[in-house]
Amino acid sequence: MWERRKRNTPQKRIDSLIGARTVVNGDVAFTGGLRIDGHVRGNVIAANGEPSTLVIGEQAEVIGEVRVSHVVVNGKVSGPVMANGYLELQPKARVLGDVTYRTLEMHVGAVVRGRLIHAEPGTASVVELKRVVAE
Repeated sequence: MWERRKRNTPQKRIDSLIGARTVVNGDVAFTGGLRIDGHVRGNVIAANGEPSTLVIGEQAEVIGEVRVSHVVVNGKVSGPVMANGYLELQPKARVLGDVTYRTLEMHVGAVVRGRLIHAEPGTASVVELKRVVAE
């Protein structure tokens, strides 16, 4: 009768690790939990839109798009971050790009150089309206 809702629950365990001296050139698609302590030059995306957790460590750097349901950042991300669940920006987080989130926790010291966009439940994307000048 009662159905468990797994869709928005974060992973509480880490299934995969990209170590501190590891450099990945290319996109990373994963399920479950992933911790990055090294460098990724490519997009980091939850496979099939599954609920997943990504932890970006203090010394880590991601150059590319991040699209995961639950994200914890304490390193550097150069690219847009989209968390359709929960996003935590810890004190040493540096994000160079727009941040889309449903729930945000931002610690003192975290830096975002881009827009903070709150995604309402049920919205698929954010549309930017441009001003049109008539001649």
